[in-house]
Amino acid sequence: MSVRDEYVAKMKLQLDELNANMGKLEARAKEAKQDARATYKEEMDKLHQQSRLTIAKLEELRTAGDDTWDNMVAEMEKLRDAFTHSFHYFKSQI
Repeated sequence: MSVRDEYVAKMKLQLDELNANMGKLEARAKEAKQDARATYKEEMDKLHQQSRLTIAKLEELRTAGDDTWDNMVAEMEKLRDAFTHSFHYFKSQI
């Protein structure tokens, strides 16, 4: 397996773990008090949007040419880091 394939597989695993944890977090948010549920739903919608963007970027990365690979990796890591940060922040609010 090439370094590139290993990187994509590792990134996919990280995103899959975050998405699985989002499901658990969403269940906890549904148990919140009625007045907080609307806010939590809005925040979960934002997390789902970030997830979709990050997964789309991973797909772009998977098919990127050698000439754009390095730039794509930097963009991918920024998106992943933002998604992870948002997830952990929201988790701390529940």
